[in-house]
Amino acid sequence: MSSDGEEAVAVNKNKRFRQEKPWDTDDIDHWKIEQFTAADNKGGTFTEESSFATLFPKYREKYLREAWSAVTKALESHGIACTLDLIHGSMSVRTTRKTFDPYIILKARDMIKLLARGVAVGQAVKILDDDMACDIIKIGNVVRNKERFVKRRQRIIGPDGSTLKAIELLTQCYVLVQGNTVSVMGPYKSLKEVRRIVLDCMKNIHPIYRIKELMIKRELAKDPKLATESWDRFLPQFRRKHLSTSEKTARKNEKIESKNEARKAAGLEPVAVTKKPEKKIYTPFPPAQQPRKVDLQLESGEYFLQPHEKKRREKRERQQKQLESTEKRRAERAEAFVAPVEEAAPTVEEKRKRRRKYLESEMDGDEPPNEGKAGKKKKRKVKDTEDS
Repeated sequence: MSSDGEEAVAVNKNKRFRQEKPWDTDDIDHWKIEQFTAADNKGGTFTEESSFATLFPKYREKYLREAWSAVTKALESHGIACTLDLIHGSMSVRTTRKTFDPYIILKARDMIKLLARGVAVGQAVKILDDDMACDIIKIGNVVRNKERFVKRRQRIIGPDGSTLKAIELLTQCYVLVQGNTVSVMGPYKSLKEVRRIVLDCMKNIHPIYRIKELMIKRELAKDPKLATESWDRFLPQFRRKHLSTSEKTARKNEKIESKNEARKAAGLEPVAVTKKPEKKIYTPFPPAQQPRKVDLQLESGEYFLQPHEKKRREKRERQQKQLESTEKRRAERAEAFVAPVEEAAPTVEEKRKRRRKYLESEMDGDEPPNEGKAGKKKKRKVKDTEDS
């Protein structure tokens, strides 16, 4: 009797009604989606027509016009009708009486979205498969600065597309970076990983860190012993490095120096490097008291002026400043129209003098004043004249 009581206590309340399931083995994939055929649709045709439409950019018009026959052929096999409107720049899909799969209209909607975002027809047709999903990641509003946005978007692609290829191999997804969006096609689990990589890259976290993490997870998944354990101890922990003010200044000066070298090579004036200000000598005495505004007005005599005289004086000073700034801007604009200093072409007399000096140096046996190719050519001409 006591043994029965011990067994009753040992069983968890949540699991007391559970029974063994010998037919449920580990080799069964519970996430597998069974194919939906026309025989599975026992309800017959749909009562209402479902339709979706999407716009496409102008540069995709030519390609879509050429490839629309392939799109129509792929959708007809599933009982979906499609329309390409070149006047309004839109694509639409709708169900027909031949449609038997209730979910295929959503797949067709994803297909025209991918076509609008620059995906080729051969790749976009794969979205109609049950085990394939898609995600269009919007990256245009993550970064405000245009230059920074372009650099970070290029970071997703990598040099010669190496980073993008690594992401595709590790996640088994198709990734296309186009404009302000990133189109991804693949299994549901991989879509989540690609979205994380892309958004982190736009938030200034390099994709290489996520790629390393995925490579480690890929190796850990091969070990069946670690299937029920946490992988946190194996994954790398990356910390953000905060630079000090001196390190930031040093890096900035290095960039300026490299730019100055390029400017010197181009014959331009170098940019001034910001140097660290010298430390002031400490004095224990407090600084002298600064004069008040009223004291300054008393010294200049402004304190005794009447209000209308003060306004007139302020207006005169303001106009003077405006004139100075106008002259300065005019001079800056006029600099672009100043002709550069050029050497004047030698006159006939100068050419004769130079020729005479050259011949005299040749007769004396001295080296000619002009060395190089030009001098050699002239030397040959002189020799030819002497021989003749």
